[in-house]
Order: sequence, then C-alpha cells, then structure tokens
Amino acid sequence: MMKTQRNQRRFAAVAACTALTLGLAGGAHAQQQASEVVGGTTTDNTSAGNTNGGGMPQIQQHGDVSYVSGGVGLDESKALQQAQSQWPLSLRFTGPSAEFLADVQVRLVDAHNAEVLNTASRGPYMLVRVHPGQYTVHARYKDEEQTRSVTVPATGTAKSAFYWNMK
Repeated sequence: MMKTQRNQRRFAAVAACTALTLGLAGGAHAQQQASEVVGGTTTDNTSAGNTNGGGMPQIQQHGDVSYVSGGVGLDESKALQQAQSQWPLSLRFTGPSAEFLADVQVRLVDAHNAEVLNTASRGPYMLVRVHPGQYTVHARYKDEEQTRSVTVPATGTAKSAFYWNMK
C-alpha cells in the first residue's frame, strides 16, 4: 500500500513536471487560442491549446482530478488516442460526419452528487484521472446537454462518446 502511494506521488510529480515543461512553451498564448477553437477534422495539422505542437496538451488540475483535453490537430489527436489506456476515463465529442468538437462544457458528478470536474474541453478528446467509482458525465455543446453514467474501474479504463447531430 505504501509503495503504491509512493509510486502515485512519484507519477504525479513527473506528470506535473511534464505539464510545466510543455505549458511553459505555450502557456498563456495556448490558453487564449484554445477558447477560439470551434472544431476541426482529423486532417488538421494545427494544435489546439498546444503551440509547441507534436504531443500531449497541458495537464490541468481541478481539485484532486487531473485532466487533459484537445485533439483538434492531428498531432494532439494521435497523442491523446495513444494515451487513453493510461487514464481511467476517456471522453470523445463529435458532430455529424464524425467532425471533432471543441468547447464542450463538461461536468463530472460522483455517486454522492458532488461535482468533481467542471470545465470546457479544448477539443474532441478529454482524458480524466479520477478515483474508481460511479460518475455521471454532463456534456453540453451549444444549447444541447447530454448525460451518461460511467463506472470507472479500479484497473482498466472507462470510455464514453458524445455525439451531437447539429442541424
């Protein structure tokens, strides 16, 4: 148990250092541009929320929940898809013709109805590190909200996809 906690702390420290290293290069500029992203396709070579390109977007923190979102650009999309197996919860947001969506408002509520995450996605993929348990995901794009129940297992991952058929 102590070794697991030590490893978790070590992983958190490495993740924080990685996030800082990636974030310092793009920092405020990346956050400013992320709010301007409205969507994209898998052929985009741009990178929403990550001006240094070529990898994972910056890891964010909300209380004790870590998350990362993005994937409008091809580089981030591939990096996030490859990283899904390392995160307990993976969310995907798409529209008609599988077009990628950004600026989806995401609220994650635990089994006790406590909000554990409330943020906007920077792209079609959001990876979330939460404790195992039952959660409800509320995802709102424009004026339409969808809700999904997910069970995050003690080992392995949970995935949930949201699709909006915009007219």
